[in-house]
This record gives sequence, C-alpha cells and structure tokens, in this order.
Amino acid sequence: MTILTTILTLAPAFGGVTEPSGGLLAIKVGRAETVSGAAIEHAVILVDDGKIVEIGADLPVARGIPVFERPDWVVMPGLVSCYTRLGVDGRSGQEFSPEASPTPEVFPRHPDYKEVLEAGVTTIGLYPPGTGFPGHASALRPHGATLAEMLVDEDAYLKVYFRANAQAKKQVRDVWSKVDEHDEKVKKAKEKFDKDSKGKSADKKEEEKKEGEAKPEEKKDDKAKAFVPPEADPKIKPFLQVRDGDLGMLVSIAQAADWAHWVDAIGERKFDFSLRVVMTREIDIYEVKEEIGKRGVRVVMEPQISLVPGTMRQRNLAAELSASGAKIAFKPRNDTAGDHAALLRHVGEMIGAGLARDVALKGVTLEPAAVLKLEKQLGSLEKGKVANLLFLNGDPFEPSTQVMAVMLDGEFVSGEVKE
Repeated sequence: MTILTTILTLAPAFGGVTEPSGGLLAIKVGRAETVSGAAIEHAVILVDDGKIVEIGADLPVARGIPVFERPDWVVMPGLVSCYTRLGVDGRSGQEFSPEASPTPEVFPRHPDYKEVLEAGVTTIGLYPPGTGFPGHASALRPHGATLAEMLVDEDAYLKVYFRANAQAKKQVRDVWSKVDEHDEKVKKAKEKFDKDSKGKSADKKEEEKKEGEAKPEEKKDDKAKAFVPPEADPKIKPFLQVRDGDLGMLVSIAQAADWAHWVDAIGERKFDFSLRVVMTREIDIYEVKEEIGKRGVRVVMEPQISLVPGTMRQRNLAAELSASGAKIAFKPRNDTAGDHAALLRHVGEMIGAGLARDVALKGVTLEPAAVLKLEKQLGSLEKGKVANLLFLNGDPFEPSTQVMAVMLDGEFVSGEVKE
C-alpha cells in the first residue's frame, strides 16, 4: 500500500477527502512532543513542501486535504546526532587544518545511514578526526544517493581538540593573534579606501564645476565602488566565521583542568562555543560544573552514569550540569549504528537516574541541532520548521517503545506507511 493510498483510506472519516490538494498533508496523532513547549494531546500537524505549516490540538482540517491518522502514536522531532564519524573511517587528520571538511569521505550508500534513519536519526554532524584544529564538521541527512542529496550544511562547527598543556594554549592564542592581524589589515585597507574615495569625490566635484553638468550617459560610472576587504587566509577564515557567529565551535575536553586552561587561553574573547565532554567512569568535570553553567555552555556527552573518583558512588553528570545552567546535547554511547538506535533507551536511563525529562527531550533534538547551528530549522515541532518527524507507539524513553515511522523533509522514508 502506498503512502497516498494509506492517506486516502483513512481520510473519509475526516471530511470525505477524495483527492490530495497541493501537496498539503494533515497528520493526526495521539500526542506530539513539541520539545520547544508543552506536549500536545490529540495533535494535528499540517505539512507542506517539506515543512510544518501549522500544529495544534484538534485543529480542523479543510475538506480536500489528505489526512494521515494514527491515534495511538506519539510524534516528536527527528533525532539529531551532532558528533559522529558514522559511515567513515577513523583515520587521524592533520593538527592544524581548520579549512578541511569530512565530506570527501562520505559514501552515501553506506548501510549505517539506512539503519540510523530507520531508528529515527534524521540529521548527523560528521566531524573530522585529529587533534588541535583538524577541520570543520558538516551536517548531513542520512538519506540520499549522492552527497549533494545528503548535505544539509557544509559548515556546521569548527572542531577543536584541547588538552591542558602549553602547546595547546599557544596554538589557541596564536590563531586568535592571526585573526587580530587580519582585522588590522582590513582596518587599514578600509581607511585607505575611504581616503582615496574622498579624494576622488573632491576631484570629481571640481571637474564638474569646470565642465558643467555631465552628460546622462557619462553618469553610469558615477556610483562609488563598494569596499572589498582583503581576502583572509583559508586557515584563518573559519575563526573569523566563529568570531562573527556564522560557524559554531566544538571544543573537546577530558577533565576539569582542560576547562581551566581553555578559559585562560581564550581570555576575554567573546564567541559561542560548545564542549565535547568525553565520558569516563571517574570523570572530574563536575568540579567545574558551576563555571560551565554560568556561561550557559552547551555540552555534548554520552548518556552515561559516572562515578565519584575513588568511590563506587554514582553521579548523573548530565543532570548536575543542567542544574548548573549548562545545556545538554546527547551523543550515542559508542559511534555505531546500534548505539544510535539505542539512544532514546539510554537517555531514558538517565531520566530514571534523575535527569529532567524536558532536558532529555531537548538533549536528543533541539540542543544537538543548536550545536550544528540548525536550531532554527530543526529540533522541535514548530511552524516553519523542517518536517523531520519520528513516530513512536509510546513514550520516547520507555524501553518497550518502538519506532513506527520516520518522515524526512515531509516525506515518509521508513515504517509501515512506506510502500
């Protein structure tokens, strides 16, 4: 049975629809986890041209609009995995190649992509391997026959691997010094341009006084040329994008000392960055959780319980960081298709250990989308956002809940509604 046949079979109970109208589709489910707000019971979502055009409780559906109804299902935004090497190898990159991209490694037909999509992961952030500044991550949809079909955003965030040592701090300080040098170069070029333009303008006026009004055809060249800043070094350009807010930055740290040295290295500079905290059994990041929280930093971490160093006492670091003001973005415990499929169950275990449910929901949708700087398009069920939808037969975090269908860009790509 095709999607369209399914829709038309269900539609008579909702207005006697006999044919689809303009690509618009009404989805009726028992509950919608919006993430950005309260859950909606008896939810109706209108989808058109790959986007959500309306969402609400018991919305009326005009005659002629196809209706897809599953009153026992729950819908939520598609999962976002913002930090992965899924489908590519683990070879190391160069230590300083911020302009490098992981996309040349992508094999669109890799079976892992199909598996994670069927598990509800609709967006992945593929990062470059290596230490230092190995390159920038790219956002992809795990679906498509070509890289162009998969690509959502070539530049998602600049990957930084930072450890508490003099070499790492020097590298950070050196690169920002080069940014300052470029800014100074641009400033001087602009001053020279303005001075030259002012001189040419004065000469032009004097000439017009002598020769009278210029002929109409001569006025075509009267418009002043716009200032074009000097081109930045390709290795510095990503840092300019970070500084200007056009590119994210994800800084990988392993211990509290790394955080202290990172803050010292960047000094008073103001730019947004997220943290990648590598979870281990006795990680000590809790020692700086208040400092991280005060900055409102987004933390990418595995949904995993750790231990207080030297003891068997468990601690829920995600819950502690969240309570301190940090934002949590979960990644699978291991970088495999199987662990991507188990993400909701593992996050459910964190809820059982004290993590707030709303933090958990955002942690698999909206916050990882924000790490990729895609939170305006993805991660919640809101009007105007991309219709990447995950349909379940129960609460997302219950172990027995199953994925029933997946919608990507407004099209069903997996589940029992698929042809």
